[in-house]
This record gives sequence, structure tokens and C-alpha cells, in this order.
Amino acid sequence: MTALSAPENFNWPLAYEAEALLSTHINAFLAAHPFAARLAQRMRDETGTEFFEWVDHFVVSQDHEKAFREAGFVTEPSDCPVDHTVLAHPHAMLPRVLVSVKAAPAAVPHTLAIRPEYLADFMARHGLAGEPVGQPGARYRVITVAEENGFTLQAVERLGYRGFIVAEPRPGFAADVAKVRELWRTRKRDWPDDEAGVQHAFAVQQRCVELVGVDVACELFFAEEREYWMFRNHAGRVQKRRQDQLGLGWANHDHHTFRCSRRHFPDLVKFLENLGLVKRERFYAGAEAGWGAQVMETPSVGIVVFADVDLQPEEVDGDYAAQRLPEMPAVRTVGLWCGLHGDSFLQAGMHHLEARFNFPALREQLAAEGIRTMAPFSDFPFLKQAFTEGERWRVDPRRVEALAARGLITRAQADGFIRDGALGSHLENLQRKGGFKGFNQKAVSVIIAATDPRRVQEAAHPGTH
Repeated sequence: MTALSAPENFNWPLAYEAEALLSTHINAFLAAHPFAARLAQRMRDETGTEFFEWVDHFVVSQDHEKAFREAGFVTEPSDCPVDHTVLAHPHAMLPRVLVSVKAAPAAVPHTLAIRPEYLADFMARHGLAGEPVGQPGARYRVITVAEENGFTLQAVERLGYRGFIVAEPRPGFAADVAKVRELWRTRKRDWPDDEAGVQHAFAVQQRCVELVGVDVACELFFAEEREYWMFRNHAGRVQKRRQDQLGLGWANHDHHTFRCSRRHFPDLVKFLENLGLVKRERFYAGAEAGWGAQVMETPSVGIVVFADVDLQPEEVDGDYAAQRLPEMPAVRTVGLWCGLHGDSFLQAGMHHLEARFNFPALREQLAAEGIRTMAPFSDFPFLKQAFTEGERWRVDPRRVEALAARGLITRAQADGFIRDGALGSHLENLQRKGGFKGFNQKAVSVIIAATDPRRVQEAAHPGTH
């Protein structure tokens, strides 16, 4: 990991004490800052999200440092203003705290910063005058939203940067950023041979990295992947519109799920490594489930990927993300989805996006928009997860016939997929508590089985095998 070290065997802890301490300070700020309090209420009522999840950091006086350290926070080496220390919890998904030597002792953070995806959108939705500190293209930009009762609410925009220093971009950098956005958006995904698509993806990646560096290329890549996914996911478009009404964008993303064929799984992992992601924990759900996953993360950009692949028992002990896996005589859920739609980083795009919400609030609000949510597949105090009902995608008959010709699906299944389409994607409603960074393997197995296109087809047309 590139920011703070991961625990041994990725045994992510529950940092309830740290979360409670952060909440105490955030709630004190909301009590003292009417604009922030109104915004927090609108976030819950209009987007199904919590103010806590949008907090980038806040600044406290030095007399609070001991309490944060006792709650598990440690010094994070990071670019920051003189006379400030950055504190972060090394094993939890929580906002960071800046301790200021110069700040007068106070029970309330004297500055709190939220992070929307784009400052211009946030400013427009809230009628903010003035200009951000930092020109377009700067890796870190800041604007004061409101000063009330001696306390300051800020909004910040990050571009592949974890620090807290505004540095003006080099000449031409903003144009390079615009070019990289264009390169990622116009990347050709569908080729007669997937191998050509993979090589093209790597060529585009190399050019993007050369133009703006690894971290910025990574930030821009995942922004475009979310856009591509939304074109194919109604629930995602509806929720994005709701969050855009407050100028927030997708800055509450939790992780991005990619499904990959066995043939190209090492290519996907290498592609992500080239963007600065490193391997975290691996999952194997057992022979009956037939899938494995590699979790990857780049803390410097705040991106987490859950990469799924069909897997056999004898492949578990090795690093299955580092070797090309041979074809299997049968396909499981992940392999079938890729066979029908293409790999996630080629034709299909992401299987789903997970973002952090108030779990029951989002469920109710999406229902009012006509979007139903499946039963939760994780329902713990520290982790709640549920998919919106899956959306069917039309399937290229040539893909279906290729699967049938190899004996991987039956004739009846092939006819059904051509006629009705096949389950494509979801939006995931996710809520974390205690800063928990991990995943529940058993729960993920349940939802992967529940979203097998064959199972969904059989439910719609009983007796079809």
C-alpha cells in the first residue's frame, strides 16, 4: 500500500472509537455552522447520503491531537501547510484530521472541508461567487463555501493527489488533462479480437500516463469508466442526477467492480497496476461458488477495485492474478457474464459501482423514483450492501452462438438470451460503519450466485434449461 500500511492478512479492524471521535467533531461543526447543517440535511433528504461520507478533512487545534492518537490515528507523511500535522487512521476508511499549531483551542473544528467531484458543479448549484484557489488543472483546489460564527466550511477538488498544498499546474497541463479525458472517453472497446482491444487499451494508457502521470491518469480513467457504466445503468443515471442537484458528483464512490474473463484477467490486473493500484486481499469462495477476486487499491487517488474471475480450486494457492488462466470446460457466473457482454475493461464496462449511502434512506428514495432494490446480501452493523434490481442488456447474437457452439450454454438458454437479453449491471447501495475497509466473502458469494444470467433467465421462464 502506498499511503499507510495494511494490517497483516488484511484483517481490517472496526475503528468505532475513531469514527465516534470524528463524528463528535463533525456534529459540533454542524451545530455551529447553519449552512453546513442545512447542506447535511439536504444530503440525506435529497441524495440518501450522509455528510460524514463527503468530509475530506477538518482542522483542529493542537489540544485535540492526543485524543486522536489514542483513537488510533497516526501521522501521515503528506504535503501540508507549515505548522500542520496530518493524522489518518492506518487501517480504516475515515476522513483525515489536520492538527494546527496556530489554531486557538476550541471544541469545534475551525475549518471543515467537503469533497465534491468537481468544484465548478458544486459552486454552480449553491450560487457561490468568487474563484477557487488553484487554477483548472491544479491537483488540489479549494474554495470557501461559507464562514459562520467564526468557523469555515470549504469545498475541495482533488486530481489524483492526497496532499493539502495548492500548486499551480505547469503550462499546458490543463490542456493535457483535457486530452487525457478525451483519450479515455474515445477509447475503442469493441474489436473483432479481444487481444487487439487489450493492446489498444495499453497503448492508450501509456500515452495518458506520459501526458499527466500515473495518479492523474488513474483519476481520469475511473471517472470515464463511471460515465460509460452510467450510459448502461438507469439506476446509476438517476442517482447521479440526484447527487448532481447538490453539485456532488460521484465523490462518494466506494469501489468499482470489474468482471473479467480468465484469458484476460492478468491483463486487467497489469493494466490496473500501471495506474498505481496495488494488490490487497484475494478472495476464493469455494469450489461450489467457482469464483475468485483480487481487491486492488491506490490510496493516493482513493480508488478501490474488486476484480472478479471464474476460478478452480487448484488455482487458489498461487497468485491467480499474475498468470494467464487456461480455459475451463464450463463457465460460472463471471465467465458467462463476460461471454455474453465482454470484459469489463473492454466492451461491457463495469459490472457495478458501489458508493456509500445511508442504506435505508437510499432504498426508500430510489423506490420513490421507481427503482427497486434487491434483498441485502450483507446486513451487519458495520457493512450493509444491496444491489438495485439488475438491468437487462441486449446481447450480440454472435456472442451467444459462440457460447452455445462451445457447449457452455444450452440451446434453450441461448434462445432466451437472444430473445430477452441478459442481466447486465446494478448500482450498489453500501453503508460502512467503524471505518471498515473489508468485504464479506460469504455475502459476495450469495449475490454473485443470485445474479447468474442463467438463474435469472430460468426464474423468468421456468422450465428453460
